[in-house]
Amino acid sequence: MAHGHEQHGHGAHHGAKTLPASLLAPEVVAAWRTRALIVAAVAAIVSLLFLFGGGADHVLRGYLLGWMMAFTLCGGGLCLLMLQYVSGGKWGLLLRRPLEAMSRSWWLVGVLAIPLLAFSKKLYLWAAYPTFDSVEEGLKAKLLTEAQAHALNFKRPMLSPVSVSIQLLVVFLIMGTFAYFLNKWSLERDADPERGSQGSYDRWRIKFENLSGIGVLIYVGLLTVVAIDMIMALDVTWYSSVWGLLFLVGQGYLVLAVSVHTAIRLSKYEPVATILRKTEQYDLGKFMLGFVMLNIYLSFAQFLIIWSGNQPEELPWYLNRINGGWWVICTCDFIFHWVIPFVALLSKDLKRSKSKMLALTGWMIFARAFDLFWLIEPNFPDAAHNLHLSGNFSILAYITVPVAVLSIWAAYYFTTLMSRPLVVVNDPHTEEILEPEHAH
Repeated sequence: MAHGHEQHGHGAHHGAKTLPASLLAPEVVAAWRTRALIVAAVAAIVSLLFLFGGGADHVLRGYLLGWMMAFTLCGGGLCLLMLQYVSGGKWGLLLRRPLEAMSRSWWLVGVLAIPLLAFSKKLYLWAAYPTFDSVEEGLKAKLLTEAQAHALNFKRPMLSPVSVSIQLLVVFLIMGTFAYFLNKWSLERDADPERGSQGSYDRWRIKFENLSGIGVLIYVGLLTVVAIDMIMALDVTWYSSVWGLLFLVGQGYLVLAVSVHTAIRLSKYEPVATILRKTEQYDLGKFMLGFVMLNIYLSFAQFLIIWSGNQPEELPWYLNRINGGWWVICTCDFIFHWVIPFVALLSKDLKRSKSKMLALTGWMIFARAFDLFWLIEPNFPDAAHNLHLSGNFSILAYITVPVAVLSIWAAYYFTTLMSRPLVVVNDPHTEEILEPEHAH
């Protein structure tokens, strides 16, 4: 039987390792779940203080941030799972159970969307002015600009309370269907009487590829709808041709951070201690670097196109995020979200160090939340004033509410992680990953 400390040797193995007798999650995962529930309770109580202290608007906006993070982990986990089945690779063997656990949270994320729909009038103009008559009244009362009124009327087939509700329902039903079959087949593959044979490998590979290939394409469309409905539509006049791709890459950025963090944490215990080698950890670091670079490229491409076009209807979105105190937030976002992960992941030593990778992946989770704050808050008229804490601490709900939402999600994530073996046994990469470590 292999032991957790064996994988830290420098090429000391002279024979293939063997999997431990039990492949279930270690008991520490249950402790993680308990901690997540405690954090959720504390954060929820503090958030209630903001709610009843006149900060209802920020509580709702913070809830949107937390929900979007939870959706990113659920949908991004599903998408990355399907991408792995299409592309192959040993990285999928290490992350498959965490990604499956993320994908199974679709129903929870769907339930968590209900408060956003219930209080959508506080967030979205399309909910506050759902008809042509209400838009006309808002225009006469000077509550709407001509551009907003035109956008609301033109986009009503997609952006209306009924339409958005139906779209979200369809999104989660489709996501749930793909998640159901991928998770169901994963267990069936490991229980295949012919497991370990080439015939079994090929049969299941083709089955997963056929579903996942079309699934990735469908999911890109679903994500684009959600990103437009829930984030872009906070400014109903804003549009961008790469918006969906930005969120798709952002999902990969966050999902890899969480799943790699989970895998490294689990590598202190069996059975992950046996299968996580420096070679695969280093490869996962390079994979993360790819998403960081793509995230930088798409974000800069969007900015460059709008800056070069210099159209009056396009510029306000960026001006609202760089004028006044928001220039500081914008600069911090650039450093937190892009510069630090990019520079750190260039280091070979960092990618091979468990402690440094844990610190970096934790930082990337925070950086993604900070980026969403930069995307969400400037859409509201009181955004500039709210950067000053003097007499108004409710903006701190952007910390407490997302922590509460994500802790609830994490508790369910840990629960599902414990429900099945952490190592996939009927996979050709399983034997390869048990070979002696050659990394130094």
